[in-house]
Amino acid sequence: MKKYLASTKHIDWQHPAVFAKAKELSEGWYDEELITKICFEFVRDEIKHSWDYQLNPVTCRASDVLEHGTGYCYAKSHLLAALLRANHIHAGLCYQRLTITGEVPPFCLHGLNAVYLEPQGWYRIDARGNNASVNAQFCPPQEQLAFPILTPGEADLPEIWAEPLAVVVETLEAYGTFQEVAENLPDVDLIKK
Repeated sequence: MKKYLASTKHIDWQHPAVFAKAKELSEGWYDEELITKICFEFVRDEIKHSWDYQLNPVTCRASDVLEHGTGYCYAKSHLLAALLRANHIHAGLCYQRLTITGEVPPFCLHGLNAVYLEPQGWYRIDARGNNASVNAQFCPPQEQLAFPILTPGEADLPEIWAEPLAVVVETLEAYGTFQEVAENLPDVDLIKK
């Protein structure tokens, strides 16, 4: 479980600004579930989704997401993991494979988080950012993610990663604008059983 508390290149919670924001959000609170909700709502509501708001720069590291106030779902999940880890709450990264249009291929990854809460264990949360068609909430033990799995080929990937997938980092670091990222969203092949 230690890896879900680590400060790393992309989940850099020991960065002074990230650490300060994490402590500001949790100030006066000791309940892990409440701190998780506060951090989740901050990232969901205050950090703008790059595509929804058509914002640059493209961010990847948690500290950059916080500094610029914007990120794709992947980057927002890096910031949320960092804020939670700075508050000694075990947090990991999860992915869904979704259609880009919502109806037919091609597919892309969608980034979200898992947090370890007592007594239910790992609980997934999605701080992507709400809009007219997205209503992600923090309401354990029930999950209320941004996107349901509806189309053949879509999937909830079961892993909880301590670090972002390489294909996600490569995409966020290779392209300079939100538009370029949108045209090159990362994907993975599903393992056929």
